[in-house]
Amino acid sequence: MPDMNGVPGQANVRALAASMTNGHAAGLASPSALRRAILVRLRRDGAGSPDEIAGALDASRTGVLQQLRALEVAELVEHRTVRHGVGRPRHVYDITPDAQELFPANYDGLAAGLIAAIEAVGGNDLIEQVFAARLRQMGDRVRQQIDERLAPDAPLVDRVRELAVIQDELGYLTSASVGEDGAIRLTEHNCAIFHVAKGEPAACEAELDLFRQVLGASVERESHIMAGDRCCTYRIEETASH
Repeated sequence: MPDMNGVPGQANVRALAASMTNGHAAGLASPSALRRAILVRLRRDGAGSPDEIAGALDASRTGVLQQLRALEVAELVEHRTVRHGVGRPRHVYDITPDAQELFPANYDGLAAGLIAAIEAVGGNDLIEQVFAARLRQMGDRVRQQIDERLAPDAPLVDRVRELAVIQDELGYLTSASVGEDGAIRLTEHNCAIFHVAKGEPAACEAELDLFRQVLGASVERESHIMAGDRCCTYRIEETASH
């Protein structure tokens, strides 16, 4: 893969990934910052034209187009031609699978936790027990963080927003929102355990169970990265007992 500065090689990839703190670019003063912002915008919001991307980032179309071309040479974005009406066709850009490696990941933390859990339950073949042990570890930690940041009687929407902050800190590019129908949704635009989850569905089920436990609410997954969707979306509601 070519280097992000336009020089062949992979030396700059790790630096780019490290600079994507919480999925946000720190200003657009340099070409590299604009490239980071473009990648995060495409990851969060989906494919877009140069005009749309420039508008979202408050950047010049010329500058955005220049960096899109550099990213395309680096095989981190690709474009397709969209025809509409009788006017000129337009180019729409989106990230490629190769760009996944640039986004925040928590592989090391997950791997270390899994190893400890495997040792705790006594064998490599006990996958379900391993993830159950990991679920208990994560649940205790997340509950403690939420309890430290919010009052015990905080409403569900505030607890979901705090959970979104915690997940975002782990690299999931997470947001929380309340729809026009009043439904609370938590959305993860990036899978920080992509390679693990791709090979072991129990990882995703453990996350779903984690959200239910720490929120004490009904949580249903509406979209799923592992199923080919752009993001993982969870609809969250008070349980019948609340």
